[in-house]
Amino acid sequence: MILVTGGAGYIGSHTVVELISAGYDVVIADNLCNSKLEVIPRLEEITGRKLPFIQADMCSEAETEAIFRDYPVDTVIHFAGLKAVGESTQIPLEYYRVNIGSAVNVLQVMARHNVKNFVFSSSATVYGGPHFTGIKETTPYHVTNPYGRTKRMIEEILTDACAADPALNVVMLRYFNPIGAHKSGRIGEDPNGIPNNLVPYIAQVAVGRREFLNVYGNDYNTPDGTGVRDYIHVVDLAKGHVAALKKLAEHCGLKAYNLGTGKGSSVMDVLHAFERACGRELPYRIQPRRPGDIDMCFADPGLALAELGWKTEYDLDDMCRDSWNWQQQNPNGY
Repeated sequence: MILVTGGAGYIGSHTVVELISAGYDVVIADNLCNSKLEVIPRLEEITGRKLPFIQADMCSEAETEAIFRDYPVDTVIHFAGLKAVGESTQIPLEYYRVNIGSAVNVLQVMARHNVKNFVFSSSATVYGGPHFTGIKETTPYHVTNPYGRTKRMIEEILTDACAADPALNVVMLRYFNPIGAHKSGRIGEDPNGIPNNLVPYIAQVAVGRREFLNVYGNDYNTPDGTGVRDYIHVVDLAKGHVAALKKLAEHCGLKAYNLGTGKGSSVMDVLHAFERACGRELPYRIQPRRPGDIDMCFADPGLALAELGWKTEYDLDDMCRDSWNWQQQNPNGY
């Protein structure tokens, strides 16, 4: 049985669907600090399965221990944590406490229960702002914010843990920019407050919750002057976790993989794809660049293809269509 921590969140919930589809049994744990309880019945509706859910804080040893005592967990996929780059610069100590504390706690409880398989939800933020594209797993760390540092530190903790215990198998998945939603429109991205990410913001403009999109900078060294990033459909990302489980079964030791498309899309590319999805032009305003933003960043996903047999299936139009389908059905989120 797979314990999915943070399994009611955006990426976690889509991964639960793919795990069930692939024949795995799951138990979901989430403290609901950045997710909604309504996700669970919707997951049950999509999968046709009753899913065990425990409201628990992965920083709590007692609450985590209870899950391992009550369920036959043999693998953990660890999504639980705080995830906003901007917020992490304002409350860095809370990010270190929650993200690093929860990972260490889960690993310690795993060790007591002789559970040796762990998939970690890492991030392309560990690469910081490399001024080149086609980022490989061997690209040096260059972290620029506390959120990214927590991911980097947990990767280092996992490296040390694997060195100390050769029986431990860990796959670290470095996500690029997940967008989109399940094709049913029943689950999707529902950020608290003003969205930090591009597509939820565009979706809220399209549905009438926000007046216009702010485009930060149109003078970058890119084809249309706006920043270029690697956007990946959340369902493709979720399937990457299923591929990672198969890798763990090979007793792989410690592995790291980029999950991205290997293609860059500009802010205007995404906006125009969303306009195609919703069938009308959307208002936007050009604003000054934000500090720290870079021209262009996208993955080289070749290692994931070679070692996991994984590659993306969905393009930018698919991502925006599915995001719009979710937002239309759920104009105010869950």
